Amino acid sequence: MPNVIEISDFAAPELDVYARLTENQLLNRQEPENALFIAESPNVILRALDGGCVPVSMLLERKHIAGQAAEVIARCGDIPIYTAELSILTQLTGFPLTRGVLCAMRRPKLPEAEEICTGARRIAVLENIMNPTNLGAIFRSAAALGMDAVLLTPACCDGLYRRAVRVSMGTVFQVPWTYLDCAWPVEGQELLHSLGFKTAAMALTDNSVSIEDPRLMAEEKLAIVLGTEGDGLAEETIASCDYTVRIPMSHGVDSLNVAAASAVAFWQLRVR
Repeated sequence: MPNVIEISDFAAPELDVYARLTENQLLNRQEPENALFIAESPNVILRALDGGCVPVSMLLERKHIAGQAAEVIARCGDIPIYTAELSILTQLTGFPLTRGVLCAMRRPKLPEAEEICTGARRIAVLENIMNPTNLGAIFRSAAALGMDAVLLTPACCDGLYRRAVRVSMGTVFQVPWTYLDCAWPVEGQELLHSLGFKTAAMALTDNSVSIEDPRLMAEEKLAIVLGTEGDGLAEETIASCDYTVRIPMSHGVDSLNVAAASAVAFWQLRVR
């Protein structure tokens, strides 16, 4: 039988993870072994479980216990399942629950960059992407459009930020990813080159080549480098990449949002 606990006290400390802890507090840099993240909706939680993430507790609308959360509950063992009516849960969390289900989970240990790039042919490198909605959308495109791995520079937002996980539809648990633990771009580019990758900076410059350039598709191993919202890639990054690549535009439009650009780039440059 599931360990269902009816919520009677909004101030109960076991509910802090859902109602009062910030993303930085969940990350818990001082005690990484106790760090948590929140997964929302049954499908996302199932993908997290498939990815090996360990559940700690759940918060859900009462009607979902025997409904759309039944499969999730069956896979989560005897963890506490806190429940109430939707109106009460909305008061507790401060926002309507996505499909009425939240799950607090242990943060998995991230792999080394070399580990996830071994055997990969197409990877995405994200430089200082700080918007979690964009980050989640890029992960979803990476999963759908043939990227083997995603590397984040240290200034990127957290890949397990609640909104990033939700927007990714749980694909953040399907595509191998990690943070680069070396200086970017110089040492990071050296690492990628040592692993056999050519690097392609997505940027508008006078010498950028079209994304349709056959040399790009001919590369055995290619790292597609995308920059932060607004400013794009740093000049040093562009200068150190093997290619600078543009997406041809119409109607006087100069560029796409980084999430949209990622989808175009991943599709065009995928391994065929």
